[in-house]
Amino acid sequence: MKKTILFLTVLIMVCTVVFAGGGSQGSSVVRWSYWGGENRIRMTQLGIDVFTEETGIIVAGEPAPGTTEHFQKFLTQLAGGNAADIVQLGGFFSNLGIDDNGRSSPNLQNYLMPLDDFVRRGIINTSQLDAAAIQLGTRDGVLYALPLGMNMPAFIYNKSALERAGAPLPNVSMSWAEFEAWMRQVQPRLPANTWVLTDYSATLGGSFFFGYWAGDNGTPLYDGTRTHLTAADVTRYFNLWDGWRSAGLIPPAATSATYSEQNESQAAIIAGRTIVTAIWSNQLINYQNATTDELGLIEFPNAAVNNGLWSQASQMMGISRASRNGEAAARFINFRVTDPRAWSFTGPDPGVPSTPATRAAAATDPIGQRIAEYLNIAGNHSSPGTPNMPNDTEFNNNLHLIAQNVAFGRTTTAQAGQEVINLINRLIAAGR
Repeated sequence: MKKTILFLTVLIMVCTVVFAGGGSQGSSVVRWSYWGGENRIRMTQLGIDVFTEETGIIVAGEPAPGTTEHFQKFLTQLAGGNAADIVQLGGFFSNLGIDDNGRSSPNLQNYLMPLDDFVRRGIINTSQLDAAAIQLGTRDGVLYALPLGMNMPAFIYNKSALERAGAPLPNVSMSWAEFEAWMRQVQPRLPANTWVLTDYSATLGGSFFFGYWAGDNGTPLYDGTRTHLTAADVTRYFNLWDGWRSAGLIPPAATSATYSEQNESQAAIIAGRTIVTAIWSNQLINYQNATTDELGLIEFPNAAVNNGLWSQASQMMGISRASRNGEAAARFINFRVTDPRAWSFTGPDPGVPSTPATRAAAATDPIGQRIAEYLNIAGNHSSPGTPNMPNDTEFNNNLHLIAQNVAFGRTTTAQAGQEVINLINRLIAAGR
């Protein structure tokens, strides 16, 4: 109800300004398309209120519950000439359905407005930003976006639930064998209809665990040119999850299908059905705020052996090429990325920020400190990240469908392995 009232209030404000000004060039209304759970939306709005009070620029947030809905909506609106002024991006620009190898993305100008002129004019201040953050938003020598923050993959676990069950707590770093042995110790102690691990073989919003496994296997999913996986490799991946399902360590297919795992409101761990799931480190904030149980972070299996984790931009902010309010949009991006007051509300969500002052503002709460402690360990077990798959939204969706077919017994793991390789090769070829 509160969210509905907030939306109506913003809508009334927007309509007042648009009709008074005719929606002309320079309007003080900026539309911002992003995704996130209830806590992110609420905390982000507090920062928006500060920005609006100081500048008179109204930022009309258009949040989506998950990444899939967000990017589908933006691309549809862009094609129709009605895209939001500011668009939230993932760690790479491949969310836009284009090829992006981390250095070059030749079609990016068809989607986003360059930010370099705003930097030259002092509207966006990059002087305190980490050099790596600027590099992440630059392609072909042009700055197209600024990262909101940095994060790393992690397993989140319910510490309180384990303590209630009298089960051992996990070590932060474990091998694959140690992780499975720990799961087999925990499962018999859990209540009925509770499983130790969420089925994260593939979800609608995420293939990053699959990507991690591929790298740890010595067969990277995508190196910017090709995949190193074979159908036999992917079959082994599905066999791993199929074995955990048969052993009762992850929920049956029908139970897993109930939860999309795109955010904390759609997560089996928050519903009390599982103990461990995969997240990005910044998501600990929203997951912890969704439960009274204490949650903790551990590394993916084998990370300390092969240094297979990676740090990346959790999200980036860019301006739609069709925006008529580019300067106002740039002013808000500058505020959200570089102003400590914005981060004092959100903490390290959607990631650890990229200036000394904003990092200090974001690390004042216990959850932020817990994230920082995890990154201090995981950062020593990481390597440079590899590019996202071309059109990774389509990849995530199709990988999820293939994984579900395996879980429900509609296809064999060997058939699924070949289907994934076919999918990967098709998307790479289409991106060239």
